[in-house]
Amino acid sequence: MIPRSSKVILRAAERIGAPIRRIVLTHAHGDHIGSLDALVAELPDAEVLMSARDARLLRKDRSLDPDEPQVKIRGSLPGARTTPSRSIAPGEQIGSLEVIDGVGHTPGQIALLDTRDRTLICADTYSTLGGVATAARPNPRFPAMAVATWHRPTALTTARARPRAPGARTRQDRRCARPGDGRGDRARILRGGPLVAAREV
Repeated sequence: MIPRSSKVILRAAERIGAPIRRIVLTHAHGDHIGSLDALVAELPDAEVLMSARDARLLRKDRSLDPDEPQVKIRGSLPGARTTPSRSIAPGEQIGSLEVIDGVGHTPGQIALLDTRDRTLICADTYSTLGGVATAARPNPRFPAMAVATWHRPTALTTARARPRAPGARTRQDRRCARPGDGRGDRARILRGGPLVAAREV
């Protein structure tokens, strides 16, 4: 949800004929929360969800917990006036979406797995430009993701821990499912900003 994209999001929801009920934020980087305040101003009844850990970054609190790797949190963290309606954590369900741990790019990043078709909505956990790669390794075609990653070893561990798609049959599925290659699982991976739920899922 890059800055100044609220009108585009609202028009898209109107075009498909579905009201926006929830805004799920994967993490607090500026290119994922840039239009949050403007969108919430237009949709005051929409529920705003994100991890409690990254909600601190939304408030511009860059402090680290004692049990977290003590390295600087990277990336654009402009904060927002909006306060999440409630926090979400790995294991929770939001309609058909299962909240999955995505820690590494930021300390509280989450991903969402659609349990209906195993689409993985993972923001900056993976890059799919020129092949599937994690935030732990710079991709020459999209280096910003790795440059803005808080803790690469954690990002790599998280990417490897993705749920495996049963019976993966395609060449890409087999390649991405190899243990130890740092590329994690591929069900259907989507890269993007926060999920704006235009209808119940």
